[in-house]
Amino acid sequence: MAELKLSESRDLTRIERIGAHSHIRGLGLDSALEARDVSEGMVGQTAARKAAGVILQMIKEGKIAGRAVLLAGQPGTGKTAIAMGMAKSLGLETPFAMLAGSELFSLEMSKTEALMQAFRKAIGVRIKEETEIIEGEVVEVQIDRPAVAGAASKTGKLTLKTTEMETVYDLGAKMIEALGKEKVQSGDVVAIDKASGKITKVGRSFSRSRDYDAMGPSVKLVQCPDGELQKRKEVVHCVTLHEIDVINSRTQGFLALFTGDTGEIRSEVREQIDTKVAEWREEGKAEIVPGVLFIDEVHMLDIECFSFLNRALENEMAPILVVATNRGITTIRGTNYKSPHGIPIDLLDRLLIITTQPYTEDEIRKILDIRSQEEEVEMSEEAKHLLTKIGVDASLRYAIHLITAAALACQKRKGKIVEMEDINRVYHLFLDVKRSTQYLMEYQNQYMFNDADEDDTNAMQT
Repeated sequence: MAELKLSESRDLTRIERIGAHSHIRGLGLDSALEARDVSEGMVGQTAARKAAGVILQMIKEGKIAGRAVLLAGQPGTGKTAIAMGMAKSLGLETPFAMLAGSELFSLEMSKTEALMQAFRKAIGVRIKEETEIIEGEVVEVQIDRPAVAGAASKTGKLTLKTTEMETVYDLGAKMIEALGKEKVQSGDVVAIDKASGKITKVGRSFSRSRDYDAMGPSVKLVQCPDGELQKRKEVVHCVTLHEIDVINSRTQGFLALFTGDTGEIRSEVREQIDTKVAEWREEGKAEIVPGVLFIDEVHMLDIECFSFLNRALENEMAPILVVATNRGITTIRGTNYKSPHGIPIDLLDRLLIITTQPYTEDEIRKILDIRSQEEEVEMSEEAKHLLTKIGVDASLRYAIHLITAAALACQKRKGKIVEMEDINRVYHLFLDVKRSTQYLMEYQNQYMFNDADEDDTNAMQT
């Protein structure tokens, strides 16, 4: 008898790609804001994480706005990882906008407009409104279809109940269509918005849980609602100021939110929106949620952008600005003056500076362990030790890149665990910066447009 083969079913609801910081789950702090050694994908940098945790706590409590933080450190010391950890710790309620300094120069709008849009993406508005809803368990759905097609519209009756009462509602054609779309049947608990007629399926009643022998994992069992069928419920909508700007901009309209082509928004529109939001705040209908704007490669901004940031941080509705750079004392873009991190002194004076330190050998080993788990690569102890040595001698990023390459080399030889020979093979296939520079110095005369002199050669070799 032929062996029965079942086709492998895959869950396609979530497709996740492994990225450079996909292993980060938070800042890895305890309740006392003390950094754990290894937690939530974060390793080492205890002082920097602790400082970021203090900033995070102030953001959550809404204590500060219009403040700026600088993450400064050598390349590959976890600056972007700390920013990502802050984003994950804040949750979905607090807006977090990311921007690279070089992005501003490739957009089809002025630099200051792009920065203003980024600022307003990082400011949330929590709008509260009361709506009347009908919530209950469906007892019966009756739909009367006309005998002759097109002779008359469909009509029907919907019977809903709570623990205390039961009511029959007449249904029109639109409500029947909405019930059909949601696949509502007897035993479901539904909520109907009276104003819009929107039907939301809350779940299936516990009393009807034994109707079927098997139910899918997506079926949610809930209690039958108590009290009256008609209730007043407070609904909270969370939007950003930028989304309100785009919706109210007549030239673009709300469709620009999906296309991303928002264009420049007039200052008059923003002023009107700020006035309206201020009114809502006074009436208690809305509250401002200052979020976080993270600008990576901040040294790429020019003097005009830095002047704009200085002014924007003084605004009462400014978010928390977190910037990161790996530059030392360098020229401020757009000027001939040099400054620490390529940032003007007047803006540096506003910044709380958090420094990151190079990773130790032990920390590099722990990071490589986490990355191996994230990329689902099994590795022997000897291979991990060799990869750690490569991370110390070359760079952590180079060692991380070799993990997947070594796993593919292992598959090629039909192995299951990555061994030293796989690491050695990919190490010789892919050069790191030091070996690539050394090769370039040896064969520089054979390359086109070579301008390196002896001083440059000595500097690059050291």
